[in-house]
Amino acid sequence: MLTEQIFIFFQIILIDLVLAGDNAIIIGMVASQFPVEQRKKIIFWGIGVAVVFRIFFTLITAYLLQISGLKLIGGILLLYVCYKLYFDVVKQNKKKEDIKINNSSLFKAIFTVILADITMSLDNVLGVAGAARDHYYLLIFGLALSIILMAFAATLVSGWIKKYRWIGWVGLLAVLLVAIELIYSDIKVLLF
Repeated sequence: MLTEQIFIFFQIILIDLVLAGDNAIIIGMVASQFPVEQRKKIIFWGIGVAVVFRIFFTLITAYLLQISGLKLIGGILLLYVCYKLYFDVVKQNKKKEDIKINNSSLFKAIFTVILADITMSLDNVLGVAGAARDHYYLLIFGLALSIILMAFAATLVSGWIKKYRWIGWVGLLAVLLVAIELIYSDIKVLLF
């Protein structure tokens, strides 16, 4: 039991390390278009509102993963995340995405940060919720860690992943294991 919890703990850390980097890069790109004083406001308010949405999504995901059949769907979504991570992080074939940044107003920039986090955090929320299973304190830990990484260290972590490719491989393996576990646990329940 304790060994399983330790394994889940490290699995959540790896998932957060790999998946939080994209969000921070987007936030950094949006904020970089503004003077320093406004950057801090954009990051603070954008991440603050995004955190509320992330908590909401995490609670919903943890609840939904208890319903038979939805773990299978979640596992399949995580397999897609693995595929995407393989090309984006490990193979480093990431295309330069055209991110339209409107630097005409602070509100629009904050809204862009919120929208980017909402659309990009589903993989993180699903990965952490799937790894945590019934261990809600580990789910809360994973959520808190993802927020901290996104807000403070994700740019550093994304640099580490580019410099030390093995971190990307380990994170990819962690996400893949969660996907397989979700799919297997649902198929086992549905078939037996």
